[in-house]
Amino acid sequence: MLQQIQKPIIQAPMAGVTTPQLVIASCEAGILGSIGAGYLNGEETRAFIQAVKQGTDKPFSVNLFVQEEPKIDVFVLQEARVALQPIYDELNIPPVQTVISNDVYSAQLQVVIDENVPICSFTFGLPAATDIQRLKAAGIYMIGTATTLEEAKAVEAAGLDAVVLQGSEAGGHRGTFTEPLTFISLQDLLAQVIGQVQIPVIAAGGIATAHHVKEVLAQGAVAAQIGTAFLVAEESGASATYKQAILQSENDETTLTKAFTGKYARGLKNDFTERLKDAVVAPYPLQHHLTTAIRKESTAQGRSEFLSLWMGANGHLAKEVPVAEIVEALLAEVK
Repeated sequence: MLQQIQKPIIQAPMAGVTTPQLVIASCEAGILGSIGAGYLNGEETRAFIQAVKQGTDKPFSVNLFVQEEPKIDVFVLQEARVALQPIYDELNIPPVQTVISNDVYSAQLQVVIDENVPICSFTFGLPAATDIQRLKAAGIYMIGTATTLEEAKAVEAAGLDAVVLQGSEAGGHRGTFTEPLTFISLQDLLAQVIGQVQIPVIAAGGIATAHHVKEVLAQGAVAAQIGTAFLVAEESGASATYKQAILQSENDETTLTKAFTGKYARGLKNDFTERLKDAVVAPYPLQHHLTTAIRKESTAQGRSEFLSLWMGANGHLAKEVPVAEIVEALLAEVK
């Protein structure tokens, strides 16, 4: 299936900022467009897929979060609320009182099958064996996410068709699903995994230039999965405040934080990440629900200091231009 993609680049599935326009533009530029469906329910996922189908007849992917049931400790939850209270106050919004973790994964999976989506990728874990069988029976190509050699082998053993290797430089959430949490550079991760698994390997993490793309392909990756460069594209759904923060950033300004969602993710340092550095954080996705109102109101007020500004380690190199121009620039050194 990946051989059907004209150019060896995958637009990373960025939940929350990916728009149908971004996915369509990516597909039309000859790369694999990806729907970041992580925060959508089943019907929202269906509507997104159908919108993409209306704009392109080329293959695209849907990315799903493999959900885990959070352990709810009311005392931890209350401490996490207390830590966030000063920020609720600064934004003049009421604190979130109730957090509910809804299981949307099963409905999304059925939609992917119903809509004949050609490619489905997963992060935060592996689909159940029964789900893998259903997807295989539907002829859907499956891509897993791994941050270590152990996880890459697990993706292959589960029967998935390809694996994204997520280096420590990657923006957004870590796709880790085994303990301990490990941070390995993309170059080292590729060196560890290439030759140890037989399925195709896709490189992700800090890829921002034509030279980066050329390097990972030379190491043996079949494609480069790229997020931040497309996050600031004209077709992206990221807010103007978010885009400007990335475009004005400089080298070495990212950090790894659990403060926004309860899972480690790489993004720009800001007032929120620094103030919550040592705070009690609720487990994922409860912390995500506690901070949703903060992020929404911060966007409305244009206040980047309280936004989750997910960005890769080399995101300062990104430029706000159309997707087609980004793709052309990224492939300038690839014959």
